[in-house]
Amino acid sequence: MSPEQAMTIGRQALEITFMIAAPLLGAALVTGLIVSIFQAATQINEMTLSFIPKLLAIFLALALAGPWILQIMMDYIEKLYTNIPWIINGG
Repeated sequence: MSPEQAMTIGRQALEITFMIAAPLLGAALVTGLIVSIFQAATQINEMTLSFIPKLLAIFLALALAGPWILQIMMDYIEKLYTNIPWIINGG
């Protein structure tokens, strides 16, 4: 395996990781922002108040984006397995 191939595989793995994490992190970010605005408006300064809504939002995002995430992961893994002979032989 050449260094270029290793870098390509690593770059693709990072891109897939970011694509998979984006919906979950986005849901947590939006929920945290909403809870923070609510806490600022009501002056409730409880640190644990945002935990349950964020957890529920992440579970909801995972339920909605789960099939898409699974398909992206399966496509990438299938591509890696298909290219094993090409990677081993160096192209």
